[in-house]
Amino acid sequence: MVEQGRILLGDQAAQRAGVESGMGIAAARMLAPAIALVARDRARETSALQTLACWAGNLTPRLSLTPDTLLLEIGSCLRLFGGLEVMVPLAKEGVQAQHYSVEIAAAPTPLGAHWLAQARTQALCPDEASMRQKLAMLPVDILPHKAAVTLRRFGITTLAEAARLPSAALARRIGREAVRLIAQALGEQPDPRPDFVFPERFALSLELPATVEYATALLFAARRLISALAGWLSARQAGVREIMLQLRHRHTVTDVVLRFADLTADGSRFERVLRERLERLTLQAPVESLLLTATQVVQRPHRNQTLFEAAQDTRDAIGNLLERLSARLGEKQVYGIAPHDDHRPEHATRSASLFGKSSPVAPPALPRPLWLLDKPESLSDVQGRPYRCGPLTLLAGPERIEAGWWDTRASRRDVRRDYFIARSVDARWLWIYRECQAPGRWFLQGFFA
Repeated sequence: MVEQGRILLGDQAAQRAGVESGMGIAAARMLAPAIALVARDRARETSALQTLACWAGNLTPRLSLTPDTLLLEIGSCLRLFGGLEVMVPLAKEGVQAQHYSVEIAAAPTPLGAHWLAQARTQALCPDEASMRQKLAMLPVDILPHKAAVTLRRFGITTLAEAARLPSAALARRIGREAVRLIAQALGEQPDPRPDFVFPERFALSLELPATVEYATALLFAARRLISALAGWLSARQAGVREIMLQLRHRHTVTDVVLRFADLTADGSRFERVLRERLERLTLQAPVESLLLTATQVVQRPHRNQTLFEAAQDTRDAIGNLLERLSARLGEKQVYGIAPHDDHRPEHATRSASLFGKSSPVAPPALPRPLWLLDKPESLSDVQGRPYRCGPLTLLAGPERIEAGWWDTRASRRDVRRDYFIARSVDARWLWIYRECQAPGRWFLQGFFA
């Protein structure tokens, strides 16, 4: 990476060739003739940091940004994750999974952590004593350039040597700002930082480094947006039932809508459904950029912890299965059953989308069986009494149902029936009815559990 004619940052291959930060372009080319020079793009860096900040909502709701650093306040979250030794590697793995390189450190002060990470120490300091010990070994180059040059002229090379000088004399030589930074890093002065404000609405875009012609190749880039969405939802304690990924071509846009069986904030679930959709998508034109939008965001209700998580795991597994089937077969091929406002039992339910909102229907005032026959079974009539493998005992009823007079279709004709709850000779509870029209035949409609 190049800025103002000098090398700002090199990858591992460039570093192995001897290319260092601050080196001129001509010298870098002599050491590595095949080096590829990329101009620094501060706008893309800012966008990348904001994307990472949204992702970091998975770890902590409090964080702060500098032009080149993401600072996470994790003191209040350590017990939740199991300590510093667990949380720091987890954060590092999360950043690397999005294909960013990262230098990470932990310290009781934000500037202390920043400097330790900038110096690539990989230090994990649980208290101020260990932090001061690590900071003392840092070179003075960590300070602003003018202050570092002045200190090196005096033969001072580390912060420990600088800290041993009287503060008043040190301030006259390197300036009060540099002395204040040292005090803030050591925890001797407060260092308030503005909190990163998570956006009210999630709509995050990503410019692709090159156009993509195959849909499956988009999952690699979309993973960053999905990780950011999962963190944003975690920080806002919300979930989604639907998200939309826009594939932006040069002149057109392709919308990929992902729907979920229930409210979720699980990034791995987002990725599984998106993979299924992309594997069956043929692009009409190369994709230049992506835009991920959370279209249906709902506050997640708090759930009590249970001793056994098997029930919740089962619900999640069923939701995952339904979403994958829907992505593979199409939403119209996978559906559920919803109540329908109709008094006729055979028309009181209908197929409904797993991802749509169903209108509430008032439950019937009287008991209804869970098992209805596809077609009512005709019963024998002996002296006006219904028989099914023996005489049936009427326990409750009649309940008169007259409905469907408005329906002109023969398959959904008008019904006029008297319903009863009956018990058979084998002690099964049945739901039967007698037609009000002559000859008044008896029928079995369903079974009670």
